[in-house]
Amino acid sequence: MSDMCIAPSTLTGNVCVPTSKSVCHRALICAGLAEGTSKISGILLSDDIIATMHAMETLGAIIRQEEDSLIITGTNCTKPIDHMIACNESGSTLRFLIPLGLNGQTMTFSGTGKLVERPLHDYFNILDEQMIPYQTTNGHLPLSVTGILTPGKFHLRGDVSSQFVSGLLFALPRLEGDSSITITTEMESKGYIDLTLSMLARFGIKIINHDYREFIVPGNQKYQSTNYHVEGDYSQVAFWLAAGTLGSPICSTGLNPDSLQGDKVIVDLIKEMGGKLTQTDHSIEASPAITKGIVIDASQCPDLVPILAVLASVSDGTTQIIRAGRLRIKESDRLKAIAQELNILGADVKENEDSLTIYGRRLLAGGVVDSWHDHRIAMALAIASIACQTPVTIRHSECVSKSYPDFWRDFQMLGGKIYERHLG
Repeated sequence: MSDMCIAPSTLTGNVCVPTSKSVCHRALICAGLAEGTSKISGILLSDDIIATMHAMETLGAIIRQEEDSLIITGTNCTKPIDHMIACNESGSTLRFLIPLGLNGQTMTFSGTGKLVERPLHDYFNILDEQMIPYQTTNGHLPLSVTGILTPGKFHLRGDVSSQFVSGLLFALPRLEGDSSITITTEMESKGYIDLTLSMLARFGIKIINHDYREFIVPGNQKYQSTNYHVEGDYSQVAFWLAAGTLGSPICSTGLNPDSLQGDKVIVDLIKEMGGKLTQTDHSIEASPAITKGIVIDASQCPDLVPILAVLASVSDGTTQIIRAGRLRIKESDRLKAIAQELNILGADVKENEDSLTIYGRRLLAGGVVDSWHDHRIAMALAIASIACQTPVTIRHSECVSKSYPDFWRDFQMLGGKIYERHLG
């Protein structure tokens, strides 16, 4: 464990944004299911991506690393080399791969941290409907399943997690019959569904999307190997865009301006708040600006809430972040975590049932805060230090490795003044 102590300072310079974790997961899975060999380049081996890589190897894919690329020879998942898939803290790994684990063998999915408790009821309902035996501990991990997924009509809520929908979209095309997925509530996080559909198409899989209300999945499809370069991550560039807005100019590179990532909305939201962003083909520069409070609907971009709350806390007026209830079942209860820790730093944040109300002020104080072992909380609090009058100490700062292992290196490279204190 380690604490990171940050002296208030502005950040400035150029930073290459890490490649998208969301896209990496999807490319890894599709390549692992494809006939032949694919090369996925631009891979960032964060903790979550390593979990998916090892999981696909467990299901029979052959993967070797070459610099920042993975060379992946696919599998049909019917002959796993082991019966245990360790998802660690990666919700994507767990929810994407449970349907693929229904291969006639007994497969056990384990996890650590908050993942053990994150809801899986939509899958339990499907397992019950298809009479597939499974075992859990009071609905929590580890989960053992024994059976084969059969094609048919599936019903899923759209307001719990899009990962359940993506998990079925990966598995159903390989079955012998046609299937459909009906979404029974409004589909939230549509951008993540778009990423899944786009990646499936790159690997030769056809899905018909009826306005996110129903997905028609023809059966008997085969994944086709292909080479793919992963684009930059908009959920990660959000931290540097906020830092440039609060301090000095920061230019972030490696981005796809035509990205389907839902978190690309960060650009529009910061502009709406009064931020000064300049975009080129593959970069965005954020310049200092006085921002103002707005109303932010978080239903399509929940991962942006921690850093948006930081920016709102030092913006003129009041910001409301609404429709954010799903943040309570992430790596931490993110509504409670970001509200509580920002208030420790001197912000004025009111936590509501599924929203935050943030009353802006020009400066924060500083202090000792906790990451709640949540990578996005840790990175957001680091950016908050720019607006603080005294140092900020972040406990359990090592959790950034979940998605952005080089975050502290990049923070220092841009001028951040930090030192690490290890705890026994």
